[in-house]
Amino acid sequence: MGIAGGRFAFSIYDFDGNDTMDAFFLGDCLRALNLNPTNAAVEKLGGTKLKKQKFLKVEEFLPIFAEVKNSKDEGNNEDFLECLRLYDKHDDGKMLFAELQHILLAVGKYTFVI
Repeated sequence: MGIAGGRFAFSIYDFDGNDTMDAFFLGDCLRALNLNPTNAAVEKLGGTKLKKQKFLKVEEFLPIFAEVKNSKDEGNNEDFLECLRLYDKHDDGKMLFAELQHILLAVGKYTFVI
């Protein structure tokens, strides 16, 4: 995705239509552009943990998008799968759901509803 894709994604997260995006959604917007920044990287780039603390204009977002796009500091699917292989105790491509849930909750900071 190029600049046009970045502008389009930004416009999706411009909920109020005032050409700004809440920095809380910076990581979501970048991930919507098929990028994989870590939560720590998003914070360093200006993302916030709470809504309505900081707002970005498209002119501020596009350089961030370019930086993340060109960055080599991100995980990929192969890295994730390699980590999961550590829990494949029987070498059959399977793992216990409880272990997967623990990994995602502890390391990935995701929330699951069971």
